[in-house]
Amino acid sequence: MKRGFTLVELMVVVMIIAALAAMVVPRLTGRSKQAKISIAKTDIYSNISVGLDLYELDNNRFPSTGQGLAALREKSAVFPEPSNWNGPYLKKEPIDPWGNLYKYNYPATHEKIDYDLYSLGADGVESEDDICNWEE
Repeated sequence: MKRGFTLVELMVVVMIIAALAAMVVPRLTGRSKQAKISIAKTDIYSNISVGLDLYELDNNRFPSTGQGLAALREKSAVFPEPSNWNGPYLKKEPIDPWGNLYKYNYPATHEKIDYDLYSLGADGVESEDDICNWEE
């Protein structure tokens, strides 16, 4: 005697899986956008900021705007050359979750911070969706 599943049993299992998926999928939509924003904030407030702080400790100044964040990955030959470069200070290219390079300015154009560090967000242009270190 051969044992197996009947078509009705298989259909019941498929319907249960479909019902579970119908409950879970709506909860996950929109999470991708939130996850990318969280990654960008972590990069700005932690990962890249730590690299910039280490660079500043070694060289007594932050990289200039002209040197940019590339100065954290390899020693810059752009003036002012770092006096005691001990990097790399970042392991990977500073690219935001949307595939764009993070923006950096030193000295900062905003009050109460040493440098401007920001992502242009999903749209890739300066707008309200930007994630920056001068706003909480």
